[in-house]
Amino acid sequence: MKLNKQQIPPAGYKEAVSLEGGVCICSISILFGLIGMKMGGVNMVNTMLNTAYTLLMETVWYITAIAVVAGALSGVLAEFGVISIANQLISPLMYPLYRLPGASIISVFATYFSDNPAVLTLCDDQRFRGYFKRYQLPALTNLGTAFGMGLIISVFLISLPLADGGSFASAVMIGNVAAVIGSIVSTRLMISRTSRFYGTEQGFENEGGLQVDLIRYRKVREGTRANRLLNALLEGGQSGVKMGVAIIPGVLIICTIVLMLTNGPGEGGIYTGAAYEGVAFFPWLGEKLSFIFVPLFGFSSPAAISVPVTSLGSAGAAISLIPAMVAGGLAHANDIAVFTAMCMCWSGYLSTHVAMMDSLNERRFTGTSNCLPYHRRIMCRDFSESAVPAVDDVTIR
Repeated sequence: MKLNKQQIPPAGYKEAVSLEGGVCICSISILFGLIGMKMGGVNMVNTMLNTAYTLLMETVWYITAIAVVAGALSGVLAEFGVISIANQLISPLMYPLYRLPGASIISVFATYFSDNPAVLTLCDDQRFRGYFKRYQLPALTNLGTAFGMGLIISVFLISLPLADGGSFASAVMIGNVAAVIGSIVSTRLMISRTSRFYGTEQGFENEGGLQVDLIRYRKVREGTRANRLLNALLEGGQSGVKMGVAIIPGVLIICTIVLMLTNGPGEGGIYTGAAYEGVAFFPWLGEKLSFIFVPLFGFSSPAAISVPVTSLGSAGAAISLIPAMVAGGLAHANDIAVFTAMCMCWSGYLSTHVAMMDSLNERRFTGTSNCLPYHRRIMCRDFSESAVPAVDDVTIR
């Protein structure tokens, strides 16, 4: 028996052998071939493995610790009604700006005072999810990413010394305002996509399928207040552990590639295979496109583009570049304002944002293919496992 060649493959299937396979082989060969030619094949492999290991030990476990603490705190806030109060008080402000319920303000504070993945522990809490419609929850990654590491970035840049003894406090404040504006734009763009996919009525079921008015009532744990407090802390922290483990693939794979394309060689311009070495492709590209980026972002120097590009992989690595620029006269107050906003809004997008969407099982929204006009007829189609026809449904003769 053989497959009818005239038949269109069912949803979720493609030809076993197609052009995609050859393009994939060529792309991988070109990418790693060019990197290997510059770094050396052995050094490239060693740097890749050492960078992934260092990210796991120094970044992922740090984010996991943040997620555990944030999860414990969010559990307590949900258990004792703080999120309910926030939902009642701030909904009149949050919905017109973000099209999100007032409870989402908790994710703003959680990420601003820690890091992007702190929002995951909130999303994993069923009582927190109950305030959201299905289309609203993925947009929390945009909202959280826009404010991620905000406090750390702001304090770091304010502390930078100026020759006249002043500070960049005003510039940092302007950058924070710009980040708020960026968060509104980013969140509403995501909402426009998710609402078309899910509709605006689908919600989350409560445990046991109960339909409860969460504006008037909230679910609490059994036991005394002390027992509820302890259980909320422990269960919230356990949720943080799950979220921390869930982001490991995204951080290690994506951030390793980004850092290798962003950083340069080691000390003395020599490649040793150590962690965080790279081919400095993004800074080179930024310099070549400086005639676009400098007028667009208002940078004082083409070298400044390396800061927002680096922030796509790691905001912490990005702000570490700024002191040398300030000392060398390559960055001024207007640059600091832009750095603040972009390091917050772009903080770790290629590492944590993709991993966050994956953890929420919303990986489809990390790209744009499902919103292209060519795919308009199937844009709102669910390609989950239940939507894929069984093998027996394929006509053969």
